[in-house]
Amino acid sequence: MKAVSPLSLILFAACVLALPIPAHCQPSQPNQPQVPAASPASTPTLEQRVSALEAYVANSDPRDSLRASNGSVPPGLTTPVIGIPGPGHNGWLMTAAALVLFMTLPGLALSYGGLVRRKNVLSILAQCWGIAGLVTIIWWAVGYSLVFAKGTPWLGDFRYCFLHGVTSAPNTNYSFWVSQNVFAMFELMFAIITPAIIIGAVAERMKFAAVLVFVGLWLFVVFFPITHMVWGVDGLLNGLNNDAAAVKSIDFAGGMVVHMSSGWSSLVLCIMLGPRRGYGKEKMPPHSMVLCMAGTAMLWVGWYGFNAGSALGADGIAANAFLTTTLSAAVGSSVWAFAEWIQSGKSSVLGFCSGAFGGLVIIAPACGFVTATGAVILGVLGGLLPYLAVVKLKPRLGYDDALDAFGVHAVSGTVGVLLTGFLARVSVNPRLAVHLGAYVGHTLWIEQIKAIFIVMTVAIVGSLIVGGIVRVFIGMRASAEIESLGLDLPEHGEEGYIL
Repeated sequence: MKAVSPLSLILFAACVLALPIPAHCQPSQPNQPQVPAASPASTPTLEQRVSALEAYVANSDPRDSLRASNGSVPPGLTTPVIGIPGPGHNGWLMTAAALVLFMTLPGLALSYGGLVRRKNVLSILAQCWGIAGLVTIIWWAVGYSLVFAKGTPWLGDFRYCFLHGVTSAPNTNYSFWVSQNVFAMFELMFAIITPAIIIGAVAERMKFAAVLVFVGLWLFVVFFPITHMVWGVDGLLNGLNNDAAAVKSIDFAGGMVVHMSSGWSSLVLCIMLGPRRGYGKEKMPPHSMVLCMAGTAMLWVGWYGFNAGSALGADGIAANAFLTTTLSAAVGSSVWAFAEWIQSGKSSVLGFCSGAFGGLVIIAPACGFVTATGAVILGVLGGLLPYLAVVKLKPRLGYDDALDAFGVHAVSGTVGVLLTGFLARVSVNPRLAVHLGAYVGHTLWIEQIKAIFIVMTVAIVGSLIVGGIVRVFIGMRASAEIESLGLDLPEHGEEGYIL
């Protein structure tokens, strides 16, 4: 029998007391027929119970140890192999879900809100709130099912519509120890922040109604298919959980799902919409770097839920994601500010904020797979490459990505997905050895390139289609008069500041 740690013994004792006593072990009662002894295959042995307990502590599949010792899971064995919601992992994932919501409300709202001109600050806040409500309703009705139900390699089926059957019991396709309703809410927060990122590219000129209609359609055409392909149990690109995946790619916390999908869609939408009135001719400085800095700091804090929460449990992989997220964000913010100092002799607060964004984005697909040194490498590139995209590429090409949604999220996200293929290590995440041992350290980067091409195609083509529909039926852009006045009063009847 495997050696058991003191913690495991304590937890084991508690679990044994909670488990029902098998019928053949109960004392005889007078005037009561004796229940025949259960077959050995249907009753977990002491070793199996301890193995399952250790699996809970490690946040792993309890069947792995049974397969290792027996070659297959004994028939009829349902306890404790069935998923059981554990308080530790459930508690962490609920906390992580709250942190990811904190990234959008108030983090992204304040960060973006501080970067626009004063007359448009409330339009950003309203768009973030509107997106949060709309996405939640769609997620309840059909979104969760289309993403996380089994179906095709491209999209799930409708078995979880209106969250039917989504209870406190775990969905063991994704986690043995986290309630499915908690898992569904955690993933909802990713669905909320992803389209909210897009509004940064079209800030100060897109109608509120057009934003909501675009987001509603975009979820079905772009986000749901990409997320199912990357994270769905039978997804086309899910190399870590689907042994039959056509492309053996990996994405720990949303490099493809969140940042590439929103970033490349941002570029399409800002080009379709056209530049702001006066863009390139008049200065359009942020109205409050104080708000921007505060919002970005909230995003950094929330990002621990985003990245470490993607381990779906409070385990060693989550701890590694916590470490690598911190390193990449800090390095990215320093590199962008240093690049500014080299160019102009000054390091701006906006530069620190933008570099932190770049470092956080680039580590997202890799945080559960790379070492501390890998995180530092990614942080350097996460600060430098978006800086070049924003400072050099955008002025040269002339597109008006107002708040640099493409320059930060698409550039850092795409590079992060690619470099995950080079920097992922089995020593960091043992699941890589189980499912992708032949790829890690060899050809995983090729699989990442295949996935990048597929995600970019879906995001670009899908956004063109959705943008075209919105433009034809309701129009996308605010009138010249409203844009000059600012979106706050005409669209929301309020002002951000009354002085």
